[in-house]
Amino acid sequence: MNAQEILESEDFKKCVNFHGHICPGLSIGYKAAKACMEAIKEIKSEDEELVAIVETDACSADAVQVLTGCTFGKGNFFYKDYGKMALTLISRNYGKGVRVSARPDAFAPNREHTNLSGKIRKGEANEKETKRFKQLHFQKTCDILEKPYEELFIIKRTSQNPPPKARIENSEICDECKEAVMSSKLESINNKKICRGCAVKS
Repeated sequence: MNAQEILESEDFKKCVNFHGHICPGLSIGYKAAKACMEAIKEIKSEDEELVAIVETDACSADAVQVLTGCTFGKGNFFYKDYGKMALTLISRNYGKGVRVSARPDAFAPNREHTNLSGKIRKGEANEKETKRFKQLHFQKTCDILEKPYEELFIIKRTSQNPPPKARIENSEICDECKEAVMSSKLESINNKKICRGCAVKS
């Protein structure tokens, strides 16, 4: 599909509705998720059939959650704070997985776009500059959507075992704040069972 067809597709619209707007980061996540799912021949996870591991908390992560069905709430969406545009998708059904990572030259910054982005963030862009930024932002989004997976990502099979399934545990009361906490998240300090929030404060 070309960029316009993708922009008009139900899958992409769902990503936009979840994320809030169209941007290059969302399109990267869209392409990464699609590349992974096609590589391991899987469909959206209804429960914990798939496990997704993202290595950035940027816009792309939202598209991954929408398309793969892997979410924090279901316990099959994991975030590693590596600052990399990389996604690993593992199928529990078939015991196979794939990792896609951005090619170093695939998302080369446009100097004008970068400069205008800086002005926007600082609140220094005038109306003309803001309009130009939006044009470049949208064009970059379309450019990403147009490219084949192989031009955007390094795609590798992985034999990584999926993490354990989500645990359902009883709660206990933190001795400090008196709030309910998953029992496995309590820490023993000075003969007290306290939550991690209170542990940090102490």
